Amino acid sequence: MSRRKVPLHESQLVDMKVEIFTLCDAATADSGGKLNILGSFDRIHASATPVTHPLCALAIKLRFERLEEGQKRIRISFMDSDGTAVMPTLDAGTQVAFPPSEHTVTACLVLQIQQMKLPNFGEYSIDLAIDGRHEASIPLFVRSTAEPQAS
Repeated sequence: MSRRKVPLHESQLVDMKVEIFTLCDAATADSGGKLNILGSFDRIHASATPVTHPLCALAIKLRFERLEEGQKRIRISFMDSDGTAVMPTLDAGTQVAFPPSEHTVTACLVLQIQQMKLPNFGEYSIDLAIDGRHEASIPLFVRSTAEPQAS
């Protein structure tokens, strides 16, 4: 089955796509648009709280269409299950620019997190907003390694 390209017109609504949004052990992004991810995870096991995770990273890859060219505001927040921030909100910006022959481009972002402190066992949420609009969330589960007590 072949697909034909349909030209984009300014009247069409075009949405940015979150292709990758993950918490991992390490990540790098190069100037050529390559995003390298090592050890993606969504849970941490610990014997007691508060839990301090020494080093991790958020890896993000966003795809934009030509009509979305320009400056983009990015906000990342990390919340507990009650909606309380567990680390400062990160506000950043990126410029989305297109070579003349391209109709879609990606922006790769890596946020290194050192000494991530999680006060309690439970579920946390890492939220991504672009230009003030929520685009994606990923969970992080912090679980106890303690064995259940026999009664």
